[in-house]
Amino acid sequence: MPHVIVVGAGNAALCAALAAREAGASVTVLEKAPRAERGGNTFFAGGGFRFPYDGLETLRLLIPDLSDDEAARIHVGAYPAAQFRADLARVTDGLIDDALAHALVHNALPTMIWLREQGLRWTLMYGRQAHRVRGLLRFYGGLVVEAVGGGQGLSDALFAAAERAGITLRYESKAIRLLRTGRRITGVAVATPDREERLEADAVVLAAGGFEANTEMRARYLGPGWDLAKVRGTRFNTGDAIRFALDAGAQPHGHWSGAHAVAWDLNAPPTGNRALGDLYQKHSYPYGLVVNRNGDRFLDEGADLRNYTYAKYGAAILAQPQRVAFQIFDQKAVPLLRDEYRIRQVTKAEAGTLSQLAETLGIDPRGLACTVRAYNAACPPPDVLERFDPSACDGLATEGLHPPKSNWALPLDSPPYLGFAVTCGITFTFGGLKIVPTTAAVLDTEERPLPGLYAAGELVGGLWFNNYTGGAGLMAGAVFGRIAGRAAAQFSN
Repeated sequence: MPHVIVVGAGNAALCAALAAREAGASVTVLEKAPRAERGGNTFFAGGGFRFPYDGLETLRLLIPDLSDDEAARIHVGAYPAAQFRADLARVTDGLIDDALAHALVHNALPTMIWLREQGLRWTLMYGRQAHRVRGLLRFYGGLVVEAVGGGQGLSDALFAAAERAGITLRYESKAIRLLRTGRRITGVAVATPDREERLEADAVVLAAGGFEANTEMRARYLGPGWDLAKVRGTRFNTGDAIRFALDAGAQPHGHWSGAHAVAWDLNAPPTGNRALGDLYQKHSYPYGLVVNRNGDRFLDEGADLRNYTYAKYGAAILAQPQRVAFQIFDQKAVPLLRDEYRIRQVTKAEAGTLSQLAETLGIDPRGLACTVRAYNAACPPPDVLERFDPSACDGLATEGLHPPKSNWALPLDSPPYLGFAVTCGITFTFGGLKIVPTTAAVLDTEERPLPGLYAAGELVGGLWFNNYTGGAGLMAGAVFGRIAGRAAAQFSN
């Protein structure tokens, strides 16, 4: 029986392991973390998956127990493959690798069905991707399904599937270099707490994440100040697999100076908190204002649905004085705030006046007052505000304001006011290795596949440039993990 080694133990890695096992290989998964911290960034993810669907009947392939009564109270619309592809191009300024994008879109729904066959369970994203509008709970932005239990539930379900499949899971096993015979990859060298050893394999799949938890690499590739960003997820994604793959001749690919980074609670710990997962994020900013310590706005809160802006706004926050920003809401917005605004471990203030709110949070009161006054004056007239629709880009835009607010521009005038202090939380880095989209084989700098080497997940470059679309990361990890595992097993035969 051929043997495949998978480096990493997140979503992409475990999908690769399951696919390789299904294709007839014996599989060993190497997890750098101890068992208590296993799962990579997947554990900290929200658990949403983006894929094309024709309507509710497609979603029922994944959620067959969705009742008719529940279905009558919701609106999911449709998300055609062409729209998925267009969104990928739009958010990346047209720079996405076309072949990678095609493979992702084409394989997304079949991979979701395959994951259900592996034992994963799905649910609609009621708490984070839907608003009640005109009597229906309307899902928006092409992202409607998440794993039961979020990121932790997804991680636990994948590990359970791996154990059922007879996959060997090794913890505290850090891959430190590839073994080679000529150009042929023949295994990995592994460092454990006690020793270093050589593990032979017929093929190797790298799926160990990006370099977001490596302060030196962040400063070197992303630029000044990025070494000071908080890390949303695991502390173990330090770019090891990327570096030793490059040492073996792999080709770097993608946006090496770019990263997925979001608004993250100011007092969150330096790396992910497994008790809270992704709840330090703050993603309801489209329905309020975002200001810096001077009280100045510096981005368009309503540029698009949050699915298409949140991953680039962390970088904008990092560039502000002291790397901090404040999301300001009035009572009209309170019913729209996502679940993460209600956790106990949140940096917030509430006050009856904007001046009191500013003083409590450390914002310049005059600057905030001036900003809100100018914003309110630029909002649409009251007779059109009934068009406000939090589930769609409603066109309620400011006039003559810079930066504009392109949608959801309701006046901030209903106290008491709420303010939340946020900083930059980096999720993953965009630069990585170049692969063949149809096999996930890693290419060398001469565009030739490195025999026996495959890659998937956040260490693959070419998908994301400047920005990202919500739910596509886990989907891409699963798609290319499945492709990589299957191809690795077939290469071994």
